[in-house]
Amino acid sequence: MSLQSGKTDAETVRRFPHGEPAASAAPSNPEPLLPVLIVLHQETSTPGRIGNALRALGYRLDIRRPRFGDGLPETLDGHAGAVIFGGPMSANDPDDFVRREIDWIAVPLREQRPFLGICLGAQMLARQLGARVAPHPQGRAQMGYYPIRPTAAGLAICPHWPDHVYHWHREGFELAAGAELLAEGSDFPVEAFRVEHSFGFQFHPDVTYAMMHRWTTRGHARLELPGARPRHHHFADRAVHDVTERAWLKEFLDGWLARVPRTVMSEAAE
Repeated sequence: MSLQSGKTDAETVRRFPHGEPAASAAPSNPEPLLPVLIVLHQETSTPGRIGNALRALGYRLDIRRPRFGDGLPETLDGHAGAVIFGGPMSANDPDDFVRREIDWIAVPLREQRPFLGICLGAQMLARQLGARVAPHPQGRAQMGYYPIRPTAAGLAICPHWPDHVYHWHREGFELAAGAELLAEGSDFPVEAFRVEHSFGFQFHPDVTYAMMHRWTTRGHARLELPGARPRHHHFADRAVHDVTERAWLKEFLDGWLARVPRTVMSEAAE
């Protein structure tokens, strides 16, 4: 397998509109912000730091778990955006809910609404776009903090990327045709990509300190996989890299939601 990367002409990339009022900016007599659709995959899963950041920006969360019978909306007219989070399953699994989620991603792609896939969610986005998702050819995994390198396209979108981010995965994906590579890695070359208003991150900016404790305890066996970091490194590295990653996440989310076309925002408010 070749997990390919790609190059992008930075001049074709639209920067997040930092100089304009963001979707979360409060005008006089503000309309209530539309909720953000949150898709989780386990009974005890939470949206973690991404959920906290969205609430801080003024957004309500519409949390659904399709694996346990929750439906997904036929349109995102009633939502500011959607996030599909990670999970222990694979985007290649034959489970009905996995196939339904991959198929559903056609909705934000078609409607040009903000979509964000985290780890499994990014792999689902890659599959929806026709890209291959597969384990590392030498069986390597990433559990812990690893360096990433933003591309010119990534820096044009969001200039203050962290140089290390948290990972918890054994599979990666190729860059889909027509997608822009935003950040590169080593063992898994495609770390972040974009197609219009839809983004996929292989890494986990959602992980809180409590989540890291839970993952490294319940998933301790995975830390024995080739390439995985020992448990104590997760917490030592968090002390070094977390402040930068947290600041970047807030900046990214604010700009991501501000990408909603103004015509869509006005229609949704009527």
